[in-house]
Amino acid sequence: MSRRKPRADQINNIVVVSDTHCGCRLGLCPPTGAKTDDGGRYMPSRLQNVVWDWWTEFWEEWVPNVTHGEPYAVVVNGDMIEGVHHRATSQISHNIEDQCDIALEVFEPIVEKCGGRFYMIRGTPAHVGEQGVHEERLGKQLKAIQNEDGQYARYELWKKFGQNHIAHFNHHIGTTSSSQHETSAVNAELVHAFVEAGRWGRSPPAVVVRSHRHRCSEIRIPSQHGYSISLVTPAWQLKTPFAYKVAGARQTTPQIGGTLIRQGDEELHTRHWVRDIARSKES
Repeated sequence: MSRRKPRADQINNIVVVSDTHCGCRLGLCPPTGAKTDDGGRYMPSRLQNVVWDWWTEFWEEWVPNVTHGEPYAVVVNGDMIEGVHHRATSQISHNIEDQCDIALEVFEPIVEKCGGRFYMIRGTPAHVGEQGVHEERLGKQLKAIQNEDGQYARYELWKKFGQNHIAHFNHHIGTTSSSQHETSAVNAELVHAFVEAGRWGRSPPAVVVRSHRHRCSEIRIPSQHGYSISLVTPAWQLKTPFAYKVAGARQTTPQIGGTLIRQGDEELHTRHWVRDIARSKES
């Protein structure tokens, strides 16, 4: 089978990251630390430095390799900052400007790497403000691509890629405390996409992308695209005090990483780059 020549404006690769929770002492933080409004400086923990090394490896080694040096778009699928929420005390600072400054330092080089093909999805209001107000401001500063209503950070994205594929991005998805049912909601998102597309005679997405859970999973079923895929991205935040209270999360370890969606030479496929933080030492 001969490969069709790609259009000049065709993007075959989408790199997805989410849940960086910048501004949290368990979130993504540069090794040089974070300056605070009162002139102080927070320095990252040992594990934050481990996660930062993985962030560097992801962007400097893995992404160029799996995209074969081709252009790519980047989608940040929500929860870029930690925010002030639920009486939590794990933030670096409760000053949102301090948190946003960290996020800007983290993502400005990423915008440059992808040549400005940079999209932002609004995450959880508890983290990013009602109506995603903090992510909207960050999107404007980072010059994220706007939607038809002028929003820099949007609730959803229908992104064309490859010859004729569509991926749908939204931050939220249902959660479960039952490991054996972890993919139930992931499958339901794809089925719902088929139902809605059929109801109104629209093209269904080839890939459905969700985040929020901080756990990577994927299902795929045969379709006209070869496969239709529904997936949940990993995160860039370590295990928070909240996770130790939640059934199904208490014994799990953080899943750190990102996802590639790619139109290859012959078919659509996805790849996940996931790292695991070791559990506490036995004594």
